[in-house]
Amino acid sequence: MLDLLVRGGEVVGPDAVGHWDIGVSEGKIVSLTAADSAAPEATRVVDATDLLVVPGGVEPHAHLAHYISMRTESEMYTLGPEEDTVGMVFGGVTTHIDFCQIPPDTTAEQGIQRRMERWKGKSLIDYAFHVNFLGAVPIRAFEQVPELIQAGFPSFKVFTCNVLPPVPPRRAYKMDFGRIGRLMEKVAANGGIVVVHAEDDDLVQFNYELFTEEGRTHGKHLHLVHSKLSEHLSFARTILLGRATGAAVYFVHTSASEGAAAIEHARGHGQVVYGETLHQYLCHTAAEYADPAGFQFHTYPSVKLQGDQDALWRGLLSGSLSTVATDEFPTSREVKLKGSTIEDVTGGNLGAEARMGIVYSEGVARRGMSLRQYVDVTSTNAARIFGLYPRKGVIAVGSDADLTLLDTRQRRRLTRADFHVADYSPWEGWEVSAWPRTTILRGKLMTHNGELLGKPGDGEWLPRKIAPVVLERVAC
Repeated sequence: MLDLLVRGGEVVGPDAVGHWDIGVSEGKIVSLTAADSAAPEATRVVDATDLLVVPGGVEPHAHLAHYISMRTESEMYTLGPEEDTVGMVFGGVTTHIDFCQIPPDTTAEQGIQRRMERWKGKSLIDYAFHVNFLGAVPIRAFEQVPELIQAGFPSFKVFTCNVLPPVPPRRAYKMDFGRIGRLMEKVAANGGIVVVHAEDDDLVQFNYELFTEEGRTHGKHLHLVHSKLSEHLSFARTILLGRATGAAVYFVHTSASEGAAAIEHARGHGQVVYGETLHQYLCHTAAEYADPAGFQFHTYPSVKLQGDQDALWRGLLSGSLSTVATDEFPTSREVKLKGSTIEDVTGGNLGAEARMGIVYSEGVARRGMSLRQYVDVTSTNAARIFGLYPRKGVIAVGSDADLTLLDTRQRRRLTRADFHVADYSPWEGWEVSAWPRTTILRGKLMTHNGELLGKPGDGEWLPRKIAPVVLERVAC
């Protein structure tokens, strides 16, 4: 007898879309049968009639329990996994990848241990961590890379800029390109990938100084400080370094047409480069910074112009951009809107709960994105790039039974009641044509018809290993 049968839905499988029944035992998908066939016995049956069944969302870019460097008046942190993964699971997300930051005075082992302890028993959904070396880490630290990859941590994030000005004193994020090159060499030789926040530090820091001197300090100028040219310069330099070292590169939060074009060009010449964008960039422009509460969509790099938004959609629809993430940085509304200048606007936002519904509404319903593309950019591609596939990111026999059931008959505006984290959502008032109805994690109903059934501790840490094909050629 099956533990669970999800019956009668329109299922997006790896090779086709059809009406199938999904049989689940011991947390795994064990059968996919035609919906009009005789139903096997199951302990529990979920009726998915008129619903779209997709793999549980994979969020590749989240910052939970993360130090808020924009707020220097006190030591503040974003909401933790026990709070924010409630929203994720209601939003159809079953796996998230966060970051383990390693400053120069900390070993990777120490940093990882702290993060693992912080998450243990706290996350409602499955999770993993990118290793994020910060600043002028000792060169010998890179000797740990083979061991870290072997231990299930094959993705390494770096910043090419400090994001914020150095005064008042803030933590250093930027890694010099010498160290980035050394890391790339180690990663390329041992089956890993380099995850890059790419902005040109010289240009960004000069812009902070210039705009302050000229008195243009209102946050509405953020897209000119974190400029399109800055992204262009840093993407180009990083791609050249990746080519020289043979490292696979994943660009987080691509925000400008120049970044999207650089990724497309590199991929067209056979270089292994993957690009992520955010649903903020796909739906908003810098013109909104001047509006009341306009900073609620801000992250670093800033949202850009309408032409950039159009270019990002073209990249997603053509396949040159691989994923839609959120840069989840959950805070209260007060903290999010506390800053108002180019130096203190709080980055990131609450976006993970809305991602699956927004991308369907704006991509599939409005722009003709195929269901296969929708699943790729919200789940499958992130799972493949970061070594979770085929356990995650696909509805197939043998995969984890991570499923999201979407009601695609929606035609409504989101309200505060649709959200379950903090005291606001930047997506209140947004019109959607789809919204998650049920979320299933490894065969367990986590949410169903608006009810939370899961609990902190249901999520498990996921060791990862990236398939060689993902690192040797462009695979998604």
